[in-house]
Amino acid sequence: MGKRIGAGKRGRSPGRTAILLGAGALVTGVLAGCGTSSGLKINIYMSPEDNFQKVVDGCNVKAAGKYEIVYNKLPRGADDQRLQMARRLAAGDTAMDILGLDVTWVSEFAEAGWAEEWTGQNKAAASQGVLQGPLDTATHNGKLYAATKNTNVQLLWYDDRVTPKPPATWDEMMQKSQELKGQGKPYEIVFTGAQYEGLVVFYNTLVASMGGHILSDDGKSVVMDDGAVKALELLKKVSTSGLTDPSLSNMKEDDIRQAFQRGQAAFQLNWPYVYAAYAKDKKADLAHFKWAVYPAAQAGMPARTTIGGFDLAVSTYSQHKPEAFEAALCLRSPESQKISAINDGVPPSIESVYHNDVPLDPGKPASADNPNMASQYPMREAILAALKSAAVRPLTPAYQNASTVMSKILSPPSEIDPQATAAKLREQLGDALQSKGVIP
Repeated sequence: MGKRIGAGKRGRSPGRTAILLGAGALVTGVLAGCGTSSGLKINIYMSPEDNFQKVVDGCNVKAAGKYEIVYNKLPRGADDQRLQMARRLAAGDTAMDILGLDVTWVSEFAEAGWAEEWTGQNKAAASQGVLQGPLDTATHNGKLYAATKNTNVQLLWYDDRVTPKPPATWDEMMQKSQELKGQGKPYEIVFTGAQYEGLVVFYNTLVASMGGHILSDDGKSVVMDDGAVKALELLKKVSTSGLTDPSLSNMKEDDIRQAFQRGQAAFQLNWPYVYAAYAKDKKADLAHFKWAVYPAAQAGMPARTTIGGFDLAVSTYSQHKPEAFEAALCLRSPESQKISAINDGVPPSIESVYHNDVPLDPGKPASADNPNMASQYPMREAILAALKSAAVRPLTPAYQNASTVMSKILSPPSEIDPQATAAKLREQLGDALQSKGVIP
């Protein structure tokens, strides 16, 4: 039976503890992490995903009674998810077998000794056919500590009735936006400008697109080179140009999606989920909703967009590691990634899935009721192109500290003073890497 934990509340079951630790947590299934009279339970703890239970059910069928995978939904907020898992693992909780980790948490969990290294056949299976950028997010100090479940990458979204051709560079985009503003047409350039991780993702994209670095490749020291300063200059320039939304400094993903759908914006920089939302809300206009890779920050240098997504790790404290590795491999297999991509819109990390046009029910022809990747992912080539030149966020166990510092210093973007802001980032990121003065 899993070790019982709780903040001074000894004697609670792991399931009860999970509910108490995360306000709003929705926990499904049986939460015991040990064998029962009905068979062995393998517990996965992961963020809510509408149709992930279908993936779990499929893997349970394949397990053929060897074990039963139980999907325990973590709170919806990323910080709450990380905090709940970290607290339980710090207490040596044995009831957690598979951990659904945001791609920025793998280094932290590996460094803390909470994630098992993937080796041998498990490592080979978890690496086969995976795009390099997503695979890098599952690696720490050259070792694999997770299997990629899904990836994600932002695109440029536009309406071809407003802008028939997407801009190739930021200069082109701002020039076109200015022209549209003068014509009284939708003109805004919208992106995640609020003080949170979304602003860090956006800045990281600009830095990588300028050929710069925030931290060293090993994540142990601050760089903040010329490319990082040029990215600050561009962020300041667009934020003070009069071409963004007046509420930019409060805008998160869904705020900018709605601004575009309301007809305020000409250019939206956002994740692919916006396609499904647009198809639902503005079906009659869907044929004009277009996409492209991010515009280049410097002419002649392709943009490098920041990778998102989730990886699956096996807990160091799991009492059923062989079964947990096997179950994790099934949950992120090509077949499972296709189910998640089509049903929940999460981009696969395995390249072959993008080219698989077999519908969900292979015994029937593809249709609206039996979709395939071609019908649900018309933007798949743009996603693949973006992923092949994508950038990862700084890979450091102290990422949460670093992110907290960056989002605070970068906000609001309109008040950035490139050289002074870079100096402040150098100083405070240095402290953050040593966990000084930051409560993430």
